[in-house]
Amino acid sequence: MMRLGLIVPFYNHEHAIGQTVAALKPFGLHCWLVDDGSDARCAPVLERIGADEADWLTVIRCPVNRGKGIAVLTGFAAADAAGYSHALQIDADGQHDFAAIPRISQLSRENPDAIVTGVPIFDASAPASRRIGRKLTTFWVRVNTLSTRIEDAMCGFRVYPLAPIMRLSRHTGFGSRMEFDPEILVRAFWDGVPVVSMPTNVTYPTDGVSHFKMWRDNVRISWMHTRLFFGMLLRAPLLLTRRLRS
Repeated sequence: MMRLGLIVPFYNHEHAIGQTVAALKPFGLHCWLVDDGSDARCAPVLERIGADEADWLTVIRCPVNRGKGIAVLTGFAAADAAGYSHALQIDADGQHDFAAIPRISQLSRENPDAIVTGVPIFDASAPASRRIGRKLTTFWVRVNTLSTRIEDAMCGFRVYPLAPIMRLSRHTGFGSRMEFDPEILVRAFWDGVPVVSMPTNVTYPTDGVSHFKMWRDNVRISWMHTRLFFGMLLRAPLLLTRRLRS
């Protein structure tokens, strides 16, 4: 039986998180809000939310900032330990379409062994640099999987089947920051986890807080693509065989 929980990685989004939590509550899913070492000003906000919503929301406080990837994996481990079979990852800043939660949840029920990932439909608020960066990452993801099955590798709106992801995390090191979302998708695909895509609206709030560091994160993403490329070369016979069979 499928048990779906919510994972919300959080870092210094104290102004947006109240609205995000209020929007998530009606869906009746238990939520793990994972604070990735936010500044002290966020502590009273998280304490209030944790106390007011204790019947359906668990706040996990990490003492230092280690990156979105570590926060998401921390949430996965908590959901897995609580007996949940699947986890829906959604960002804390409200850029994802909450109305799409029933649709992505249903797709996951229909494809319980797959990662179901959003494919963004951007509005005019999306920065041109982000659009270009996504296209470059999508190109390299297709190279590194020898497949076009992954339509977008950057969207943080996904449902993961926890059993294969927890197995993968025990013997694989993932990038901990902005490279996490594409890397876990590629490595799961290599491991035979199916990927199902779903178009979804994404909005960049004009007063939103971006944690993307142009120089640091582009270097980390470029190094990730390089590592994955050489990993693909080792797996190329298997990936090509799988593609021919499908």
